Amino acid sequence: MNSRRHFLSKLAFAAPIALGTRLAAQDTPPPVKLEETDPVAMALGYKMDTNKVDQTKYPQHKPEQRCDGCALVAPGSPAGEFIPCTAFQNKLVAAGGWCMAFAKKPEPAEAPKP
Repeated sequence: MNSRRHFLSKLAFAAPIALGTRLAAQDTPPPVKLEETDPVAMALGYKMDTNKVDQTKYPQHKPEQRCDGCALVAPGSPAGEFIPCTAFQNKLVAAGGWCMAFAKKPEPAEAPKP
């Protein structure tokens, strides 16, 4: 009998939290494609095509730097033409794009050899 009371008390506490989390998730609008004219995108020099970055304005840029190779891409994101980026909240960036926040993804560690 004690375990039933314990279970019901935990359920009474957890149910509102679970419901609140679900409602909060529903309130988040779907992500939209980031435009180069977005104020934050402009501040970070975002371009949808890494080959169109102004080298004189952004000398640190290298053509091989692309959003799909950046550490700021949301973890577990599916590959595609547009991908979620943690630098731009709830926005999708072009996989072949670039911005000043670019940070190369770390190389996966090799598995130890037996």
